[in-house]
Amino acid sequence: MSDIENRTRDVMMKVLQISPQDISPDISRKNRPAWDSLKHMNLMLALEDEFGIEFSDKEIVELNSLHFLVDALRTKRS
Repeated sequence: MSDIENRTRDVMMKVLQISPQDISPDISRKNRPAWDSLKHMNLMLALEDEFGIEFSDKEIVELNSLHFLVDALRTKRS
């Protein structure tokens, strides 16, 4: 696991209030009831703070899984 993925998972655990074993590689808003719209916005803000980046409105809507989040963060960090 990369540093970006580990940090993303840590933020997800805190914001979504879930345990590490609940964060599977395919976790998404569709399959995780705790990941509602309010927590999604809190997650986006927490990730922006953690990585010192900013997501566009379009990105916020589309970043609905661990996979998409890690890919977007890798792109923004490069």
